[in-house]
Amino acid sequence: MRNVTDFLTKSGVQYFSTVGEDGRPKVRPFQFMLEENGKLYFCTSNKKNVFKEISANPFIEVCASGENNSWLRLSGKAVFSGSMEIKTRIQDSSPLVKSIYNTPDNPDFEIFYLENAVAVISDFSGNPPLTINL
Repeated sequence: MRNVTDFLTKSGVQYFSTVGEDGRPKVRPFQFMLEENGKLYFCTSNKKNVFKEISANPFIEVCASGENNSWLRLSGKAVFSGSMEIKTRIQDSSPLVKSIYNTPDNPDFEIFYLENAVAVISDFSGNPPLTINL
């Protein structure tokens, strides 16, 4: 788990893909927020299309670039959570998120974690990818 969270944290911005309401792929920049009890958490607004897309089809994939031409692909099922404790931790750790939502109880502020997540770390070295079931 540590190598996945380190990779996501170091990459800063990841690219998050969903199936759009039109049935076509949608990709946008996103940020990993934190790991808690083996769950990788992200957040968004329930006013955004990405929220509607995840609600309709919760299977997502994330891609991040790393050092030495490495990359990580992370897939799983997005599960929304109402945990005020996690919302507070996310806002405490991200000034950007806090500036957008102001308080953890903002009704637009949604958090989710990935269930049955699988991470694959690859590079161009010719070595086999590292697959991690989370």
